[in-house]
Amino acid sequence: MPPKRAAPAQRSLFESSPGVLADDERGRIAYTPGLVAPTVAQAWFEALRDGVEWKAERRRMYDRDVDVPRLTAHFRLDSDAGQGERVPAPIREAARAVLARTGVPFTTVGLNRYRDGRDSVAPHNDHLDELAEGFPIALLSLGATRRMTIRAKAPPRRLLHVDLESGSLLMMSYETQLHYTHGVPKVAHPVGERISLAFRVKPARASSEDDTRRDFYR
Repeated sequence: MPPKRAAPAQRSLFESSPGVLADDERGRIAYTPGLVAPTVAQAWFEALRDGVEWKAERRRMYDRDVDVPRLTAHFRLDSDAGQGERVPAPIREAARAVLARTGVPFTTVGLNRYRDGRDSVAPHNDHLDELAEGFPIALLSLGATRRMTIRAKAPPRRLLHVDLESGSLLMMSYETQLHYTHGVPKVAHPVGERISLAFRVKPARASSEDDTRRDFYR
């Protein structure tokens, strides 16, 4: 009997995830609740909420400037970034936890702070030229649970609703950014604050802080 062929390297990033939501030629999406303990997730949430210099952005849409409906922040994680001690301890700890789970050497993290149900992010996909080829995106959630909607762009039009709990990790493979959009819609009912940490690997050409800031504030 011939030896079995090894699974693709990208697949191995998700093998330990209990909640595989999609896995086909359009990419792989996996959800892992409880990556970190509730007490740890709450401590990180409070430290980042109170300790990060959050930025309110404005964006040009439909010929007028509008407020981005969330607060943002960004940090580089690679050793050459020169940020050093400016990266808050909870982010360094979270990065280590995500690295231990995935084995991926993420180089940047973008933070979004959703203050209430009016804060949101519209359906979108990351641009592949702003990601290192083949590397996934990892989303670590802290604080209140918010629903993410993931929608296929073409038939069969798979629609996923994922309730992102505090301490959970959502992994989306590189390929999913071609075939899906993802967003966090507004909600009418009362909901607490949430902070998301979006870990990515940037290509070498996007190494400057200014370029990376523009990427995350899209």
